[in-house]
Amino acid sequence: MRLLGPAELDASSVVANNAMNRGRRLRAYSRELGLNLPEAVSGKTWLDLCCGEGHALAEAAMLGADVTGVDLVGHFAVPPGKGLELVVASIPGWRPEKRYDLVTVVHGLHYLGDKLRALTDIAGWLTEHGRFVANFDVASVEAGSRRKLLAALRSRGFVYDPRNKRVSRTGPAVVELPYEYLGADDTAGPNYTGQPAVVSHYRA
Repeated sequence: MRLLGPAELDASSVVANNAMNRGRRLRAYSRELGLNLPEAVSGKTWLDLCCGEGHALAEAAMLGADVTGVDLVGHFAVPPGKGLELVVASIPGWRPEKRYDLVTVVHGLHYLGDKLRALTDIAGWLTEHGRFVANFDVASVEAGSRRKLLAALRSRGFVYDPRNKRVSRTGPAVVELPYEYLGADDTAGPNYTGQPAVVSHYRA
C-alpha cells in the first residue's frame, strides 16, 4: 500500500472534492454534533474546521458569535464580514492566533491525513471552559490496537462516542500521543457515512 504525504493528500480527489459539509446550515450542525449550536455560539468565539461553504457560520455571526471558518478548498458561498473570518488552509498545518470557546469539525476529520495531530492541536486552541466536538470514526485510524488508541485518547481528556461516531473534550491541554504518523490512504473506500474517506496510518 502506498501512503500519501500532506501535499499529495491535499490534491487527492477524495479530499478536495468531498461534499460532506458543503452546504450545511446551523440546524444541520446541531443535529450532526448533538449540540444546540445557536445557544452554544451566541456571543462566543467559534472555530469551524473544514467549514465548507460557510452558511452555518454566517448564521452564527448574525447571532453575535465571533466565527472563524477554515477550509482546504475555499468554495465559500458567503462573504467574510463582521464576526466572520474565512480562511483557506490545510489542516493540520494552520494555527489560530487566539483561543476559542467552541471548536467543531463536521465530517471533516474523515478527510484529514494526520488525524491525531489535529486532535492534539485543537486541544491547545480551547479557552478555559472551551468545548471541542467533531464527527470521528476510530476505524479510520490504523495504529495497532484500537483499544489502546481509545485508552490513550481518554487518558488525555478526550471522550469518544462510538454510537454517534463523535469525539469531544472540554478545556485546553498540551497533549501528546504515543504515535508516529506514517501517511494516509485515500483508496480505503467508503466509511460509515457511505462516502469515500481517508484512513490514517501510525506506528505505535
